[in-house]
Amino acid sequence: MKTRHHVNSRRLIIPIVISICIATLIQSAYSQSIERERPAEWNGLIFGGRFIDRIETMYDGKKGNNVWGTKEVQGRFVDNGIESPDISFWGGNILKGNDGKYHIFVAGWREDSPKGHMSWWNSTVFHATSECIHGPFQIVNTVGRGHNPEAYVLDDGRIIVYVIDGYYIADDINSLKWTYGVFDFEPRDRRIIEGLSNLSFARRQDGSRLMVCRGGGIWISKDGISQYEQITCERVYPNVDGRFEDPVVWRDSLQYHLIVNDWYGRIAFYERSMDGVHWVIEPGEAYTPGIARHSDGTSEGWYKYERLKVFQDQFGRACQVNFAVIDTLKNEDKCKDRHSSKNICIPLNPGLMIEILNKDTITSATTEIKLIIKAETGFIPYKDLDIESLRLGSYNEVNFGRGSKPLKHYEKGKDLIVVFEGENSKIAKDEWAPKLIGKRRDGGMVYGYAKLPYVDYRPAILSARCPVFDSLTGTLSIKVKNYGLKPSIETDIAVFSDNGDKAAEGTLKSLASYEECTISFPYTKNYDTSKWIVKIGCNEEKFQVAKHKSK
Repeated sequence: MKTRHHVNSRRLIIPIVISICIATLIQSAYSQSIERERPAEWNGLIFGGRFIDRIETMYDGKKGNNVWGTKEVQGRFVDNGIESPDISFWGGNILKGNDGKYHIFVAGWREDSPKGHMSWWNSTVFHATSECIHGPFQIVNTVGRGHNPEAYVLDDGRIIVYVIDGYYIADDINSLKWTYGVFDFEPRDRRIIEGLSNLSFARRQDGSRLMVCRGGGIWISKDGISQYEQITCERVYPNVDGRFEDPVVWRDSLQYHLIVNDWYGRIAFYERSMDGVHWVIEPGEAYTPGIARHSDGTSEGWYKYERLKVFQDQFGRACQVNFAVIDTLKNEDKCKDRHSSKNICIPLNPGLMIEILNKDTITSATTEIKLIIKAETGFIPYKDLDIESLRLGSYNEVNFGRGSKPLKHYEKGKDLIVVFEGENSKIAKDEWAPKLIGKRRDGGMVYGYAKLPYVDYRPAILSARCPVFDSLTGTLSIKVKNYGLKPSIETDIAVFSDNGDKAAEGTLKSLASYEECTISFPYTKNYDTSKWIVKIGCNEEKFQVAKHKSK
């Protein structure tokens, strides 16, 4: 039975739709954006230091002229992604099926709908397939009503297609029967930031799912369909006055990645995390208008790029992005006009497969750092790399052209071992993925994030509920759960009021993965506060409450 703290997404339909409509009106009224000034330090970034540098030219295709769209998008590749003169498409991501085909689940509505683009709220989710990763995709089935879909595969093989306010599920990607359902969300005493819409999902190492909502809260479900529980108290986005939307999260074999768009400031940000909870923000834009470039030097001048999704290769690396694009302002796309929207596919530089071989923790006293660069189909490191161009170290160093230089190198089979000097790497003790940037012999950019042998990539993640006071027994109690993929160790825990008073402290026992326990402390003071701070080890969680919870 659900408690009063559970949130069923059916109850959120009206406020979410209202908030989205209000946001749309605000964007239209204020020309949708300002030009936010970029940090001065970004001027020092080298090629390869920004996520946008990984975006390559589009796959060559069939150019279309005298088709719908402004003059800026004439000459586009009409066989890229999915488009139709009769349907406006939006959002959607691509999965590769066991049948060898590529499958996209994309929202769409008739182009001759009376309200034009503003008919998005009445979208249908289409299932379309292609023999090629970049299209053209052809509709083979409809899934049901819904908007902003994102599809993923559960470990038991079933397919989930998330849409705003619910999801569809089927036993097979080619199923003709999809069942509608709603997720169960448990905020765990935390404020839900900007509602539960535009969700994005990433598979964790044990098959569980990490989810980021539009507002930047992080949630976890043990299997991707059971209850999602919120584990962050604040958004994980950059600390700017942004209007964030369209987050996309994914995990490769090493770490989590997150891109979120600040439409107000016209900057998309790129972040990385080892555990999906604690994030670092890399400098530079993740993407901007103008990225749909052709190999012959021409480009497609789409007015807006939204709903970024990624396709991952067999190693988990992001090797393609696809966007919803439109050729004009959304409210200028009218019924039966020459404006519309589609989904496009653009290849990404997937990066190198690399690993640091040092067994001991790298410090400022480390003299040499040994790195292995692995060969792949079509890539032999010794033959293809400009070895002298390589720089290795903290992302804050190599993104700006600094870092450790190579001292020597040698072959190991088809792989390459490069030994770097250690003094300029600036690899910190909390680093989990040192970065490499360099060039190929043909001038192309190479980059990669290196695994460290001494780092635990499956850490415990301890998360508390808001303190509860029992005036009858004089005890303060807290529920703590381990969302990590390994047992925690015995850990210090303390509770503070917002004025800094320590209400309780003690020791939290070891918790198995997904285990929850309640720890109680005696208290004597009558606290009355609007905020509680719970510190578990080095982590701190803040709870905003009207008054402390009590029995």
